[in-house]
Amino acid sequence: MGLSDCRVEAAVAVSDLERARRFYEEGLGLAPGEQEEGVSTRYPCAGGTAIFIYFAPDNAGKSTATLAGWFVDDLGETMDDLGSRGVTFERYDQPGLATDERGVFQGPGFRAAWVTDPDGNTLAITQE
Repeated sequence: MGLSDCRVEAAVAVSDLERARRFYEEGLGLAPGEQEEGVSTRYPCAGGTAIFIYFAPDNAGKSTATLAGWFVDDLGETMDDLGSRGVTFERYDQPGLATDERGVFQGPGFRAAWVTDPDGNTLAITQE
C-alpha cells in the first residue's frame, strides 16, 4: 500500500494551546475530537480528514505558507459565518495574489480566502 492509499491530516504547531483551541473551536466552529491535555487536539473534518494542533512554541507561526485548507460549497456563506464569530480574513496585494476588499481571491475555476490563527499560521478556505 502506498501513501496515496492512506489518510493524511494537517498538523499545525501552536504556542498557546488554550488560545489556539478558542480560535479553532469558537472562531472556526470546529468540534474537538481526540485530545491530550496540554499537548494537542485533533479536529475531525469531512471524509476522515482532520486538522491536528499541537503545542510546539519554537515552531508555531514560523511558516509563511498556507498550512491547511478546507473546500467549501459556498465561500460567501462560510465567510459570513466565520465573520460573525469574529474571524477576520487576510488581504493580499502582491503579484499573482490580489484579494478584493473582503479578502477573496478569484482564481481560474476557484475562489479562496485566508485566515490566520493566533500564531499567524495561515489557513485557506476555497470554493471550486
